[in-house]
Amino acid sequence: MKRHLNTLFVMTPGAYLSKRGESVVVRIQKEVKASVPLHNIGAIVCFGGIGCSPSMMEACAESGIAISFMKRSGRLLAKVSGFTPGNVLLRREQYRRADSDADTATIAKSIILAKVANSRTVLLRAAREAVSPESAEPLTTAANHLGQSLDMIEARHELDVLRGYEGEAARTYYNVFNWMIRNKNEAFVFHRRSKRPPLDVPNAMLSFLYAMLANDARSACEAAGLDAGIGYLHRDRPGRPGLALDLIEEFRAYLADRAVLTLINRQQVAADGFESDESGAVRMNDETRKVILATYQKRKQDEIEHPFLKEKTTIGLLIHLQARLLSRFLRGELDAYPAFIARG
Repeated sequence: MKRHLNTLFVMTPGAYLSKRGESVVVRIQKEVKASVPLHNIGAIVCFGGIGCSPSMMEACAESGIAISFMKRSGRLLAKVSGFTPGNVLLRREQYRRADSDADTATIAKSIILAKVANSRTVLLRAAREAVSPESAEPLTTAANHLGQSLDMIEARHELDVLRGYEGEAARTYYNVFNWMIRNKNEAFVFHRRSKRPPLDVPNAMLSFLYAMLANDARSACEAAGLDAGIGYLHRDRPGRPGLALDLIEEFRAYLADRAVLTLINRQQVAADGFESDESGAVRMNDETRKVILATYQKRKQDEIEHPFLKEKTTIGLLIHLQARLLSRFLRGELDAYPAFIARG
C-alpha cells in the first residue's frame, strides 16, 4: 500500500478492503496490514485482484471517495463512486483552460520542457556508457543541442512556437537514437522514427511501449476525474485521448525508450522474434511481446523519489501521480503544473 496526494494505492494481490468504524482496513490473508481514516483519503486505486466489502464501498460513495479498479497492466476496469460534483467542476475547469490560448500554452510548455529534459538525460546516460569516444560524441552533441532548446523553450510562451521547438528537439533526439544501440546486429538498426506502420525492429518496440504508456495514462486520467480526450499539447481530435498523449510525453524517453535500449543492448530480444509483412511493417511475435511486457512491468516496480512530492514511489505510479498533480493545478491548489523531470 502507498499513499500519495491523499490517494490510497493498493497493489498487493489478494488484499481485501473493509470498513471498521470510520476507517478503511486493508487485510492480506485475514491479517490487518493497514487502517486509514476515511477523512484522510481522497481516492482509492486498486491494482489486480483486490476485494472490497459492500459496506466499505457504500461508505466511500457517501464520503465522495472514488474507488478505481485497475488491471495489473494499468488499464482501468471499473470505477465506483457516489455523487461526485467535484469531478464535474474539475472537468469544466479542464475545458475552460483548454479554450484559453494562454493557459493551454502554459501547461503545454511544462510538458515540453519535461520531455526535452528527460530526452537529454537519456542521451547523456548513453554517452557515459558508450564503448568509445567516437560513439559518445554525437550523443553529447545532441544533448548539448537539447540543452539550448530548453533555454529557448523557457523564454517563449506562444503555443505554435513551443510545438515547433518540441518537434525540432524530437528530430535531434531520434537522429542519434541509433548511436545508443550497442547491439550491432543489422536487424536492430534504427533508421528514423516511423509510426504507422513501424518499419524496423526498434520502431516496432517503441510503438508498442508507447501504446502501453498511453493506455496507462488514459486510465490515470479517468481515475483522477479528468477527461482523457481534452489535451493541451495535443489538441482535440475525435477518438484521440489528447490529455493521455500529453502525459506520456514526460515518460517516453525515461520509461519506454530506456526499456527498448536495455532489451536490445542486453540481447534480451532476438531478431527472429520479428517479421515484416508485404507493406514493410515490422511485427513482433507473441513470445517477444511477452518479454517486452515483462521488462516493462518489472521496470514499473522500481522505486524512486518523486522529484516534486519528495516521497518514495514506484515508477508505475508516476503517471497516476502526474494526473493527480494536474488535477490539483486545475483546481487551483498548485501555482503551476509540476511536470515529471527525472534526475540525471
